[in-house]
Amino acid sequence: MISGSEVPVRYGSLVKEPISFQIVDLTPDDASRIDEAATLLHRAFIGRSQDWQDLEGARREVLESLETGRISRIALLDGNTVIGWIGGQPTYGGNVWEVHPLVVGEQYRRMGVGRALLKDLEDLVRQQGALTLWAGSDDENDETSLSGIDLYADIPGAIRNIHTVQSHPYEFYLKAGFRIVGVMPDANGRGKPDIFIAKRVQP
Repeated sequence: MISGSEVPVRYGSLVKEPISFQIVDLTPDDASRIDEAATLLHRAFIGRSQDWQDLEGARREVLESLETGRISRIALLDGNTVIGWIGGQPTYGGNVWEVHPLVVGEQYRRMGVGRALLKDLEDLVRQQGALTLWAGSDDENDETSLSGIDLYADIPGAIRNIHTVQSHPYEFYLKAGFRIVGVMPDANGRGKPDIFIAKRVQP
């Protein structure tokens, strides 16, 4: 793992002063930071997903991210407060790594924290020989044009013509250089797909 580095963040609408933060490893002996990451995850997804609807489930997710062979990184404000967390796990023999999950505290969103965590993870998996970084971004709440329709009728066309109905995370990933590479229809129930987003990480 590379050591944490100071990351400057531009002004945001909710935070009046510019902030800087460190991105460091989350480790099994960081009990309070594990709890903070779990709280961020729970608050971000409550009512939005089938996952992490209670703190205990969110904490299990954080603890699983600490297993051997996985990556777990946190963004620390003032070297103390966890304001973001990202996990990564290898698939396809390490050629592909999955972003699982990525979360930023509500008041620090749209300030570059998520993008910095994503870039940090991308750099780490590149060093391990990964070729691709990918994420699944569920649409369980009718936030995109892929929701509530029969995708099987024309999956490529539906992906090609995707647009947001409400704000959805896939837009963030596209701005970070990812592309939509597929969709799993009905992944979360009829008309509730999972959107697959990926990025090549090697030159």
